[in-house]
Amino acid sequence: MVHTPVHASWTNQIEIFFSIVQRKVVSPNDFTDLNEVQGRLRAFEDRYNATAQPFQWKFTTSNLDDLLARLDRHTADQPEEASATPET
Repeated sequence: MVHTPVHASWTNQIEIFFSIVQRKVVSPNDFTDLNEVQGRLRAFEDRYNATAQPFQWKFTTSNLDDLLARLDRHTADQPEEASATPET
């Protein structure tokens, strides 16, 4: 199991990437045709891939152990949920 921090899930990473594309490639949208958009996106992709490096997670197994312990304490402190059927 690999725990990824909630604030940096894979969907957040995708949103960040598309935000970068929006700022650095698509804006301003002064394209004359779709081939120009495609060319600019391909050029960005080539530059981005040439300099990309794996992300180094700072969340360690020790952090995971601490998180699980906190969740266990929180769960133990919570009373059992009341029955969904109201008593009459």
